Amino acid sequence: MNLRDLEYLVAVAEHRHFGRAAEACHVSQPTLSTQIKKLERDLGIELFERNPRQVLLTAAGEAILEHARSALREADTIRHLARLANDPESGSLRIGLFPTLGPYLLPHVVPAIHQRFPHLELLLAEEKTEVVHDRLRSGELDVGLLARPVHDDQLHDEDLFEEDFVLAVPVDHPLAATDAPVTTDVLAGERLLLLEDGHCLREQALSVCRLAGADERSGFRATSLETLRQMVAAGVGITLLPELAVSPPAPTSDGVRLVRFAEPAPSRRIAMFWRRTNPYREFLPRLAEVIRERLENVVRVNR
Repeated sequence: MNLRDLEYLVAVAEHRHFGRAAEACHVSQPTLSTQIKKLERDLGIELFERNPRQVLLTAAGEAILEHARSALREADTIRHLARLANDPESGSLRIGLFPTLGPYLLPHVVPAIHQRFPHLELLLAEEKTEVVHDRLRSGELDVGLLARPVHDDQLHDEDLFEEDFVLAVPVDHPLAATDAPVTTDVLAGERLLLLEDGHCLREQALSVCRLAGADERSGFRATSLETLRQMVAAGVGITLLPELAVSPPAPTSDGVRLVRFAEPAPSRRIAMFWRRTNPYREFLPRLAEVIRERLENVVRVNR
């Protein structure tokens, strides 16, 4: 049994078809079938039920599958470590971040990261906070850029920056004529447009609403900040937007007026998280510093 055999096993389990599995592994179907049969002989069990319509895992195959996946992940970690020992700036770094951060942060920091570490490959995944956290713990991601708090003893954290929330109102709203920063008291009695469940920004905005005596506008929940922005422009209601989402090169709307809050303004803190055993752990603080340096004139960086 070798790692290639395990790759074939996982591929057949995922595709439930020998031909498609062979295609995914870049080998011929006879080669893959022969190796699977050899693996079954070596183990003394059948891993798959084969019939003309479909391929099914046997009970033994199901039990072995997750161990095979785990072995392949460990092998990938070994390859990672070997590459990093040679040159930590030339690996592939898998970074997860959430949708209300990614589109607004990445235009600022990706060019700076590429300039500082030209041989580093960034593989970016945009998922809701809970998914990023889970994938970080499972080893599918190397780094998570998340809003605090994240309580997890397995993860090391490094502060990056803090961004204020800005109040977005339609141009004909009474607050649109306000030039000076306002206190959160102006939200009392208001009903804000918010994101759907699962977005951390929703919980952050709800927290501000509760403290200020505001509430959520019922009957509407957006899937993105851009939807919220357009709903405000259409005069449907008001909302809170994070600083990076209203800073160039983020899009603007003629129908939206931005109102700043007086200090202490409501805000969110963004940090970088990684597993304490991550092979990049000596390199990642340097990456965090590049991000901070690039954002110094945009938001409040934390060191």
